[in-house]
Amino acid sequence: MKKIWLNAVLIFFLSGTSFAQELTVAVAANAAYLFEDLKKIFEEQTGITLQSVVGSSGKLSVQIEHGAPFDIFISADMEYPETLYKKGMTYNTPRIYAYGTLVLWTMKDINLSRAIQVLTDPKIKKIAIASPQTAPYGREAVNVLKYYDLYSRVNEKLVYGESIAQVNQFIVSQAADVGFTAKSVVMAAGMNNQGLWIEIEKEAYEPIAQGVVILKNAQGQKLEPAQKFFDFLFSEPAAEIFKKYGYILPQEAFEN
Repeated sequence: MKKIWLNAVLIFFLSGTSFAQELTVAVAANAAYLFEDLKKIFEEQTGITLQSVVGSSGKLSVQIEHGAPFDIFISADMEYPETLYKKGMTYNTPRIYAYGTLVLWTMKDINLSRAIQVLTDPKIKKIAIASPQTAPYGREAVNVLKYYDLYSRVNEKLVYGESIAQVNQFIVSQAADVGFTAKSVVMAAGMNNQGLWIEIEKEAYEPIAQGVVILKNAQGQKLEPAQKFFDFLFSEPAAEIFKKYGYILPQEAFEN
C-alpha cells in the first residue's frame, strides 16, 4: 500500500512538472507568423513548450475575462492588456514589445503608384479591413481612411474580417480586391513574394503599440516559465525576429 501511495505521489509530481513546462499563449493575429519563429528559438533554449491560440485582440481579451486558460497575452495594442491589468487579471503591468505597421496589399493587377488614393478607383469593389471594434489594425485602418478624407467615399466598399487573419484570407483568395493588413504578414516566409503592397505613411494613423502581459492563469509552477518567455520577448534574439517581420522596436519608434 505504501509503495502504491509513493508511486501515485511521484506520478502527480511529474505530471505537474510537465504541465508547468507548457504555456498557452494568446496571440494577436498579426503576430501569428513571427510567433512561430519566437517559439522555435525559445523552446530550443529552454525546453518549455509553447501552444498558441490566435485571434483578434478584442476576442482574445473577452475570452480571458471569461476564464480562458491562457498564460500570456500577446496583443496587437496596449488597450486590451491594460484593461485586463486594471481588472486584476494579470501578474504584471503590460509592456510594449514592438510597434506594428500597416500596409495596403493586393493579389490583383492593381497599380498602387497612386498609393491610398487608388481605393477610389471604380474597379476596386471590395476593400478588406479587420473589425475596428475588436482588432487594433482595423481601428487604425479606419483612421487612415479618415485622415485622407476617404472614409465616406469608400465606406460601401469595406468588408470586415474578424481579425487580420481573416482579412488575409480575403486578400489571398481575391474575395477582396485589396486590403489593410500588418507588414508582418507580407514579410512572412511564403508571403513576401505574393501580390503587391505599399506601406501606409506613419502620420496617417496612431503608432500601433503592441503589448504583452502575464495572466493570472500562469500560477504556481507555471509562473516561472511564463516570466522566462516574457523576458525572452525583450531579448536580442527576439528583437531580430521583430525587425525581420517589419516591426519597429520600442527604442527605435520615435527616433525619426
